Amino acid sequence: MNINEFGNEIIKKTDGKVDSIYFVACGGSLVDMYVSKYFLEAESSKISTGLYPANEFDHVVPKKLGKKSIVFVCSHSGSTPESVNAAKIAQEHGAFTVGLTYNPKADLLKYSDEKIVYEWGNEEEVVNNPMAIMLNLTAMILNSVEKYANLDKMEDGFKLIDTVVSRAIDQVHDRTVEFAKKYQNENMFYILGSGPSFGHAYGFAICSLMEMQWLNASAIHSGEYFHGPFEVTDKDVPYIVLESQGRTRPLDERALKFLNKYAGKIEVVDAKELGLDVIDDSVSEYFSPVLFYTILSEYRKQLSIIRQHPLDVRRYMGKVEY
Repeated sequence: MNINEFGNEIIKKTDGKVDSIYFVACGGSLVDMYVSKYFLEAESSKISTGLYPANEFDHVVPKKLGKKSIVFVCSHSGSTPESVNAAKIAQEHGAFTVGLTYNPKADLLKYSDEKIVYEWGNEEEVVNNPMAIMLNLTAMILNSVEKYANLDKMEDGFKLIDTVVSRAIDQVHDRTVEFAKKYQNENMFYILGSGPSFGHAYGFAICSLMEMQWLNASAIHSGEYFHGPFEVTDKDVPYIVLESQGRTRPLDERALKFLNKYAGKIEVVDAKELGLDVIDDSVSEYFSPVLFYTILSEYRKQLSIIRQHPLDVRRYMGKVEY
């Protein structure tokens, strides 16, 4: 997949006249978008942005949505009704829609001005997964509108991230097996993260643990931990801390310092330890969730094996009316 070609096409078709970019999806696809939304908020002075669960977007359409808007809509199957409808609504408002799916025959593509069918299945090749694709395209669009000083460093990061992820998978194998053995009988997990990685703290909670393992879980922003959630800290409940690379790392470190003193069950997934510091400091934080997605997938895989609960087992999703 040549992301530059997609990016250049989007820039050409929108003629650089972009004042807003919206990210719309459901579940794991919405999680994949979080870093791109965060990136725009942190780096753009001209482009407004928003991250929407598709069903909310369908019911509460942003007032600013219009001909100067780009709307990214992602659905792995390409048939999620709320997401397909969101793309239709975006087009009806004159927005330029970018549809991302794994399915080349997806309904979503009927309402997509730019159609991206991504690759899937190889956990060591992440540059062609939707999270990385959208981040890459968002950086290109930002640069076309107002110039992004670190675009070259971002491009270098995309050249390095697959190698970082591949090495990290080998690095964490033994610890993921131990994690599964240690926590196989737990029923509640708290996941802490910050910055662009908070989206994946949320995603690991709702998708990997709640959906795929039927376990109770809650995502807590590291910066909010001391403003309420830390009161439930004790020795009995497991905490998973995503220690990011970048500007919000001190938030994670502060929470971890407290947990090491008052909690008893702590698992740390440290982006720096896993090699992300080979990417330039000016952009490395945006690659933290790309790394965390694959590494936490290793955690959930080992947990599913030892609990004998396959990741694709569902009791409601696709089985009952909702």
